[in-house]
Amino acid sequence: MDEQTSDKPAKPEDELSVSNVSVQTADLEEKWERFARKLSRTSKSKRKAKRNKSIWNFQNKIILFTVVLFIIGVIIWTLLWLFIVQAENKDALYFVGLFRVANIEFLPEYRHKESREFLSVAQNVQQVMNLVYTKSTFSKFYKQSIVSDVSNNNNGGLLVHFWIVFVVPQAKGQVFCEDCIAAILKDSIQTSITNRTSVGSLQGLAVDMDSIVLSVGLRSDYSSTTGAGTNCIYDLHADQLHQHFPLDISTTSGRMICYFKLIALVGYLIRLSVASIHIEADNCITDSLTIYDSLMPIKNKILYRICEPTNAFLSFVSTNNLMLVTLKSTQVRKVKEFHGYFEVIPQEKCGKAILALGSTGFEGRIMSPYYPSYYPPKCICTWTFQTHQKTLGIALRFHNYTISEKSIKGCEHGWWKINEHMYCGYYIDHQTIFRVASFMVNIEFQCSSKLSEQPLLVEYGSYNISQPCPLGSFECHTGLCIQRSRRCDGINDCFDESDELFCDVPKQSCNTSSLTQHPSIFCDGINDCEDGQDEQYCTESIPCTNNTFKCSNNICFRKQNARCDGIIDCLDRSDESNCSCGSTKYNSGHHRIVGGSETQEGEWPWQVSLRFAGVAYCGASVISKEWLLSAAHCFQGNRLSDPRIWTAHLGMRTQGKAKFVSTLRRIIVHEYYNSRNYDYDVALLQLSTPWLDTMRWLIQPICVPPTTHRVHTGEKCWVTGWGQRQEADDEAPAVLQKAEVEIIDQTLCHSTYGIITARMLCAGMMSGKRDSCKGDSGGPLSCRSKGDGKWFLTGIVSWGYGCGRPNFPGVYTRVSNFATWIHKYVPSVF
Repeated sequence: MDEQTSDKPAKPEDELSVSNVSVQTADLEEKWERFARKLSRTSKSKRKAKRNKSIWNFQNKIILFTVVLFIIGVIIWTLLWLFIVQAENKDALYFVGLFRVANIEFLPEYRHKESREFLSVAQNVQQVMNLVYTKSTFSKFYKQSIVSDVSNNNNGGLLVHFWIVFVVPQAKGQVFCEDCIAAILKDSIQTSITNRTSVGSLQGLAVDMDSIVLSVGLRSDYSSTTGAGTNCIYDLHADQLHQHFPLDISTTSGRMICYFKLIALVGYLIRLSVASIHIEADNCITDSLTIYDSLMPIKNKILYRICEPTNAFLSFVSTNNLMLVTLKSTQVRKVKEFHGYFEVIPQEKCGKAILALGSTGFEGRIMSPYYPSYYPPKCICTWTFQTHQKTLGIALRFHNYTISEKSIKGCEHGWWKINEHMYCGYYIDHQTIFRVASFMVNIEFQCSSKLSEQPLLVEYGSYNISQPCPLGSFECHTGLCIQRSRRCDGINDCFDESDELFCDVPKQSCNTSSLTQHPSIFCDGINDCEDGQDEQYCTESIPCTNNTFKCSNNICFRKQNARCDGIIDCLDRSDESNCSCGSTKYNSGHHRIVGGSETQEGEWPWQVSLRFAGVAYCGASVISKEWLLSAAHCFQGNRLSDPRIWTAHLGMRTQGKAKFVSTLRRIIVHEYYNSRNYDYDVALLQLSTPWLDTMRWLIQPICVPPTTHRVHTGEKCWVTGWGQRQEADDEAPAVLQKAEVEIIDQTLCHSTYGIITARMLCAGMMSGKRDSCKGDSGGPLSCRSKGDGKWFLTGIVSWGYGCGRPNFPGVYTRVSNFATWIHKYVPSVF
């Protein structure tokens, strides 16, 4: 029992132990379960976080991919846009023009382009233009029309200035022309047959068909005048008569392009005065000042263009109350300046009735409109003259101007109708007199329809019809009267040498007085004196006072071999001037030829071949490191006058093998060149790159003769060139040709061709066969001085009847008559 009793107390302890263990186990399980749940929750949160992170990374990738695609799309679109825009700009054609709308009155608000009134009328016109060209044959190329300006004008209504833009593949760009685009606009205007008016209906706009002007424009002008280009645009309004409104601009760097839009009161005109302009002289290729008779740069509305720097005072007058002045310089290396002003002036009536006085002589003058300004195009002047007696006629003395009968070519510088006879006017460098053998004279002068012209001054007076010149005087071909004692004295008093034509002057009996008055007769190889005194001491060294060598200032005379000996004998250094010119290692004077022959390498080192667009076109002569002399007629026309298309080939015997080639920077055609009769047929050419001294063995300048230089009948000279060898031969030789010709008597040449001016001389053979021909134009007529052996550029190949025909020698420009003109541009050659 005890054992059982003893066992009983032990059992509860074991149960307690187990119980305690169970309790601990349960606690552990509970903790484990809590841990497991926690672990499970942690694992789930991690898995969830991992899952969320994975989702987030995927979203980021999508976003990043989308952003990248967007950026790539923007880049591609931008590049595509730029490509399209560049291609569009490259193929874009711009036309600028204007027309007058008669049924819309001008409002002051139209001056402000942001105003509602301007935008309204501009949108209306643009819609009409869009409708016109989208229905035209060029519809698929048409892009847009933009109205740049609207203004009032002296003809009433509204003047609309606009741009038309086409995008055309370059291959089809040739079918677009100014007349074609303008014709589309004109054909869209409905005009009335009954009232014969030029104003018709264009989609509700009353457009004056005669006012339509349209020409090709420049992209730079389009972007600037439509607001996307330069900020140098000035709208200037003048409302006070004769008040000077200044125009001044200056820049030292960058690209300069400025527009001055000048607007005056309705019914008045604008006078622009240019005080000075400093730009680079280059035929208006990079620098120019252009004056337009409109508010837009319309080529057909150009009044005048200045391409050279000048300090001379010039003034120009508009034909309306509008004017545009543009100053452009694509590259500013030095200061470019323009100083001037404009003013409002009233319109003038040109012409009047004049009653001449009874006495002979000049008593008054008539002038071009707005004298002394350049007169505007399309002006008309009418004068009526009457004398007191029927035996007296009217004489007109033109200053730097002449008139001659009108030909089928028309008149470049205005035309004159004098008592129903038509004449053309030309600018020259001397006076002429025109006589009308009638006591009543009606004169009508119509200005050129293109550009402004130089001011014109004409004196008028009476003269005795039966005796134009007073007793004891001689009438020149120019109409001037000179004393008969001055006829055939060897001095050109008539400007056209008509006083020296048909003269057979015997050798004179020379004395000290006559030798002093005519120093040019010394040592010229011709015995002008009966006793040969003028040629007697030409090879001996004697004192200056014995007149054996004439200095250019007529101060002293030295031994003939003092020329170019390195010692200054003349006070003005003329004995040592121009000594680097006119030398060659060959003496062509010893080679007699018939017709022509091939030259040797370096024989004519001043000979130049001028190529237009790569094709041999004319010749020229080297006169300095960067200047050539040629004929003006080689550069007649818009394309031919562009120096960028020409190249000069120097040091060349065979075509294509020049030692030096340069483009032309500048072409200066003589301002008095007359395309009708080839008077003043001379032009200066400036090389873009001067030739180097190392080339002197093949390139040499020829000497430019001074004003006093004379050549005599029968003197032998040489003409060279790559022109045709026969009149009917179209093939030009590859090797430079030369032919010896002789100076033809001026009187004989005059009797063959008619009037040969003082600026011309004839050379060749009266029997024919030796002559210049087509392709030789502009090339040299080279004559060698007997004294020092220097070669002088006596003539420039100009014109003639056929090639090598009997009795029709070649006509050349007489270079000595242009010595002063050449010196103005190239002072280094004298």
